[in-house]
Amino acid sequence: MMQTYQIPHTELTVTRLGYGCMKIGGNWSESPLSAEEKTAAYKIITTALDSGINFFDHADIYTRGKSEQIFGLFLADHPGLRENIVLQSKCGIRFPGDPNTSDPGRYDFSYEHIVRSVEGSLHRLQTDYLDLLLLHRPDPLFEPEEVARAFAELHSSGKVHYFGVSNHSGAQISLLQKFCDQRLVVNQLELNLLHHGMISEGILVNQPESEFPASAGVLDYCRLHGILVQAWSPVAGGNLINPSAQADPKVQRTADEIARLAAQKGASREAIALGWLLRHPAGVQPLIGTTKLERLVASIQADRIQLSREEWYALLVAARGVPVP
Repeated sequence: MMQTYQIPHTELTVTRLGYGCMKIGGNWSESPLSAEEKTAAYKIITTALDSGINFFDHADIYTRGKSEQIFGLFLADHPGLRENIVLQSKCGIRFPGDPNTSDPGRYDFSYEHIVRSVEGSLHRLQTDYLDLLLLHRPDPLFEPEEVARAFAELHSSGKVHYFGVSNHSGAQISLLQKFCDQRLVVNQLELNLLHHGMISEGILVNQPESEFPASAGVLDYCRLHGILVQAWSPVAGGNLINPSAQADPKVQRTADEIARLAAQKGASREAIALGWLLRHPAGVQPLIGTTKLERLVASIQADRIQLSREEWYALLVAARGVPVP
């Protein structure tokens, strides 16, 4: 059995490792799903389930809705599964040309778009409810009262049980929370050894080399307010596992340290990179996004990895390229 987290302020128990479904719909064109894409998606979803994962992350835009669509087909083919998993989706990003050809890519937290997006996700996923709905990326033009109205309606109708955000700062969460009756319980953020600003800023307080103002305090904010931090791109798109020959020296240096620890512990490199996130006391939930079966199986090993304080810092120092102050 995989270890679990209880998401604060909810009744949801989720596995420490989640599966990110962005790529299961194949390509990002508007072409329909192929039989090959369906077969591949079914295999990776089945492998995730067989490995003990109970948490699946979506967004309305992933492969232009095909990722949700293919997951919905899987649910329809596996009666009874829906009640045994935790299903999350996100909304708020709009493509260029939607609906008019001259429309730019943009963010949209309007009441109409949030409600319409959820209806679309529920239809594609072939389910009556989402366990969690996240706002995908901050919308500078959002009206918190409008978001609160959408959340209230979706919650009272039973279509969404809990709410959260993605890529938001503490101040942005506070502003939204002021107007929402529903607790914001998740913040999904890019976090990995090559994107470590939220962690490094904590040791660079009052240091001249501090370079992480955009993420200021967000990790501590989430811990303080009982918000689960989900890590997207937790192995930096594979760069921590198999860096290219032209990789930046810090990338290669970090990958080398991961490989060294993996060999020492008899574990996969994926397990070490993900174990670094799991070691943090915030209770980070990495979202594994690979569609390669062997990579997913290797990643699952992270649930059994325990890094020492010294090993954790050795990885951070490798990623930073300089000792701690």
